[in-house]
Amino acid sequence: MTIKEMKESADVERVRRLYKFEDEVRAEGYEIIAGTDEAGRGALVGDLTVAAVILPPNLYIAGLNDSKKLSAKKRESLYYEIVCSAVAVSCVRISPEEIDRLNIYQATLKGMKLAVNALTVRPEYVLTDAMKLSFGEEIKSRSIVHGDALSASIAAASIIAKVTRDRLTDEWDKIYPVYGFNHNRGYGTKDHIDAIKKFGFCPIHRKSFSPVKEMLSGQTGFDF
Repeated sequence: MTIKEMKESADVERVRRLYKFEDEVRAEGYEIIAGTDEAGRGALVGDLTVAAVILPPNLYIAGLNDSKKLSAKKRESLYYEIVCSAVAVSCVRISPEEIDRLNIYQATLKGMKLAVNALTVRPEYVLTDAMKLSFGEEIKSRSIVHGDALSASIAAASIIAKVTRDRLTDEWDKIYPVYGFNHNRGYGTKDHIDAIKKFGFCPIHRKSFSPVKEMLSGQTGFDF
């Protein structure tokens, strides 16, 4: 066996292990299983993106993994493969205004429910990344800590959400180039904070997030 073949074989086995939770749910009698995850929860600006994905049983997608463990190029490649191979895919956006109104935890819950409800195929069971969802008796759900690294369905959702949000930040960067959104993705990096101090806030900053809320009294630049 060549080194390439060994790597491919190891990846097949790694991805196969990602179906552990899906297999457990199917053993309970549920067939249509969705995974859901978000991107941008800790960012200081812009929309939260939340995706839901239903994969066929034991579908092998080479390199499938938690989006945070993948390069931007690999995420883009996997995005298209997931969209083409999945039973159903959805992605919704929660605005910064809604995040400020609800708080980020409640906004994430809302986004996950919206994403699940937006699927063209109704799931019987939903796996979430650490968030506890309730659909009553209609749909069962299970929260998995670090689910994006442990469940194929959640990993796929994490990629859809992350790629969608990265595309949004590229657009925001064109509108508000002084903040460097195309590389900091709206998170509170030093260059982002320094830009806020120099140029003030822009309309898509989340006013309820630290250090934005603490700096608002001295706001300059763009008006909300």
